[in-house]
Amino acid sequence: MDASRPLSQIATAARRALVVLSETYAQAMHRDLAALAATGADVVLIGGACNMDGIVRIPANAALRQALGGTLTSLNVRMAASWLEHCSPGRLITPAAKERWSAWASQAARPERYARRPMSDETVVAFIKEVKGLYPDYSRTRLLRLLRDKGMACEQKRFADLYTSTIGPR
Repeated sequence: MDASRPLSQIATAARRALVVLSETYAQAMHRDLAALAATGADVVLIGGACNMDGIVRIPANAALRQALGGTLTSLNVRMAASWLEHCSPGRLITPAAKERWSAWASQAARPERYARRPMSDETVVAFIKEVKGLYPDYSRTRLLRLLRDKGMACEQKRFADLYTSTIGPR
């Protein structure tokens, strides 16, 4: 994409645009999105902050994380890829694509609720030492996944800091 040209000019030339934005970025780009909506181009916004006339918006849906994989941080990008899979070849917006997406999203949505137990730093460090002793090749990320799979809670940055102070840098 040519970053020196406004979105509305790019979309007008292409006659369609797929825009993937977090809520925060969409709020900051509200004027640009309004200008884009006014072009008459086919525009799909994945994520975003609000509905706008002239733009088909697919709001971020954390309940699709399990079906699409990955983390919530990159969910909008994976939603965009899935949207394109539901589209007709060469078309960005069709009633059939909207219907296919809605049917799939309804079926695939799995709200996630975590009831993990908090842990003290000492307990997290003991877990890291124990599991690293059994599985020395396990990565920090894999250890955190194991900890969470056991129903325990530990924020990612806190775990990383405790891991580094216990094991050392990766």
